[in-house]
Amino acid sequence: MEKAPLIGPISINSKGVGFFDPNPEVKDRTNSIEIQPANVNRAFHGDIVEVELLGQKIKNREQGKVVKIVQRMKEEFVGVIETNEGKTYVVPDDKRMYVDIFLDGVENIPADTKVLVKIADWDTLRGEIVKVIGKKGENNVEMESIVLEKGFRVEFPPAEIAEAEEVLANYKKTLADEIKNRRDMRDTITMTIDPLEAKDFDDAISFKDLGDGTYEIGVHIADVSHFVTPGSELDRESEKRGVSVYLVDRTIPMLPEVLSNDLCSLNPNEDKLTFSAIFKIDNNANVLDEWFGRTVIHSNRRFTYEDAQEVMDGKQDGPYQNELRKLREIARIFEKNKVSNGAMVFETDEVKFVLDENGKPLSVYRKHRLDAHKLVEEYMLLANRAVAKFIFMSQNQDIKKKGWQSVYRIHAKPDKDRIKDLAVFLKALGFDLHNDEGDVTSKDLNKLLADAKGTPNEELINTATVRSMQKAVYSTKNIGHFSLAFAYYTHFTSPIRRYPDVLVHRFLERELKGGKIELDEYQKFESLCIASSELEKRASDAERASIKYKQVEYMMERIGQTFDGTITGVSEFGIFIEDKETKCEGMVKIRDIGDDFYSLDEKNYTLKGEKTGKKFMLGDSVKFKVVSADLDRRVLDYALQ
Repeated sequence: MEKAPLIGPISINSKGVGFFDPNPEVKDRTNSIEIQPANVNRAFHGDIVEVELLGQKIKNREQGKVVKIVQRMKEEFVGVIETNEGKTYVVPDDKRMYVDIFLDGVENIPADTKVLVKIADWDTLRGEIVKVIGKKGENNVEMESIVLEKGFRVEFPPAEIAEAEEVLANYKKTLADEIKNRRDMRDTITMTIDPLEAKDFDDAISFKDLGDGTYEIGVHIADVSHFVTPGSELDRESEKRGVSVYLVDRTIPMLPEVLSNDLCSLNPNEDKLTFSAIFKIDNNANVLDEWFGRTVIHSNRRFTYEDAQEVMDGKQDGPYQNELRKLREIARIFEKNKVSNGAMVFETDEVKFVLDENGKPLSVYRKHRLDAHKLVEEYMLLANRAVAKFIFMSQNQDIKKKGWQSVYRIHAKPDKDRIKDLAVFLKALGFDLHNDEGDVTSKDLNKLLADAKGTPNEELINTATVRSMQKAVYSTKNIGHFSLAFAYYTHFTSPIRRYPDVLVHRFLERELKGGKIELDEYQKFESLCIASSELEKRASDAERASIKYKQVEYMMERIGQTFDGTITGVSEFGIFIEDKETKCEGMVKIRDIGDDFYSLDEKNYTLKGEKTGKKFMLGDSVKFKVVSADLDRRVLDYALQ
């Protein structure tokens, strides 16, 4: 019997070496088929390829070759124009793109110009310029380059802008008509709590004391689906974008700003159309009743997280102190119950920058999570879970049997091999997961995080645990959410910046009206879920790339200075060190540690000197000096002090 061909995505490193996983769901590079540059056959990172085994091994790794490109996953690349011997070519920013792209007929574009180029001929690697971005090294150019490289667009198509303007022109009449048909919540105390720099307000929380030890708490979400209708230009472009992209110094919105920052945004002191989940809750955080439907609200106050925190703590006078304190009190019970049911709690700080007018980083700091963040988070979790459960329970049994239910946010159990690797990692730090088989529960991992809390390695263990998890994705098939320990969960609360939330609003509307969804619609929704999950990943990659760029840019001005750091990784090449204050990570190469010959103890994540016995272990605190910074590669080189 003839064997089925090996078909799947290929990963390629900067040297042009390919790795193909016959079982891509098992993330274990040691079992990957290695493909040497001569056998890659012009396949590029992420392409779907067919691979043939060569029947030989190099260093115990099975060798193969690409025999067919099944699907190109990317055809546009960002890079820098260079010329050599009368030829013009583009050097891609993505170092996994191991070859240059040649250009014909390019005039009046100087070297060191960043461009977006589309490959027109894969055999000759000839490209066509799609967009001239600007001079390499300029802040706006570099930030836009990151966005374009990940496949997003900055400008909106004229047809979508025209449609958005038409929506704006009709808004007053729309609002007047809609108020008549919606639950009117304008007299209920309502507030938004968001970051200081936020311009689009997806969600608001309302509070009413019912006087009998119970409270009406509403979670009000911008009614984007009212304005963005299926098949419209706005809908088509939102589907393509999938998500807003948040960089260090700007946001690339999913919707045109006339919608995201104006019509849909729950700005203070304005009547706004919302889709709401309203709960009756007692002092013990028991949900006694719930209601879902379209509403109109009037936000009384726009709080920043910091303002809300100071009001709750009594450090700032202002209205709604009692309301905020009661909301916090109930939210704390929600959080406690969530953790006791097995939800995992990761306490991570955000990296923030203070930039000058040209985008140059003046300082880097860690933004700590406040009670105000947790308050908002708990009510959004409540709404997301309640909506998911309501839709599930509302649907008929025939649909449930077929597995087509809604757009869910799912999180699978961690891969056993990853958990085994995590256990080895933890043992090197003096922690025991007590799990040799890799079958772990969220309560097991939560106990680990609790044990690590307050220790020098808390942050390191949090990061390692997150990396051992599966990635949360969108799906029409509900399997629950592992890390939250929820049987039902979706994304309902951010439709201004996430397309799946718009889809969930449409599902909820249909269930409230008793509508029916056909098979072909569900199949379309599943493909949208896959696409949205990929777009979300790319947006996250873009955000991280912008942070890394600014971190390297910041450290460029501090070459020669000494900092306190933590060893976050060890390899045969060197030690990775993260600055404790700014989280700027760099590497100390082994060859630059000159007092001994060091070898890697993989099992214990340690570098050990052969003569001195000196050790560098994961989690160790060290002093380091910044030696060099490479903005093009976004790499920092450190030296031990």
